[in-house]
Amino acid sequence: MNNARVDQIIDRHGAEPSALIQILLEAQSEHHWLPKAVLKRIAEKLSVPLTRVLHIATFYKAFSLVPKGRHEVHICMGTACHVRGAQRVLDAIQDLTGIKAGETDVDLKFSLETVNCLGCCALGPVVEVDGKTYGKATPAEMAGVLKNYE
Repeated sequence: MNNARVDQIIDRHGAEPSALIQILLEAQSEHHWLPKAVLKRIAEKLSVPLTRVLHIATFYKAFSLVPKGRHEVHICMGTACHVRGAQRVLDAIQDLTGIKAGETDVDLKFSLETVNCLGCCALGPVVEVDGKTYGKATPAEMAGVLKNYE
């Protein structure tokens, strides 16, 4: 992301330090992560110490300081999903993608994360890919689901 694009995002929020989280979210949406150069530019334009920007970017799980895949896979490991076989579904996804929870594949195609709850416990186990929910997920159907994101 170039400085002009970062500046557009900041200007859209009136260069207000109070909009820091929203600015970070928008900047991250461009490439699925926040490069250090982007964080420095935001700090500079908002006249906020870089340490404050880094504190916010590392405090919230929504932000990533490392590259993420084009497709974000979240699997619920909450109690309802866990007792319905979420671990087996996670194992299948890890086998299919070659990555473990918390990792991104080398092609930057998939990032895999476990979460505590996706808010649809009756559908457990639940997998979410790019915001689309797959309920009552089974290990056998994960290959077909992930193929949709080639």
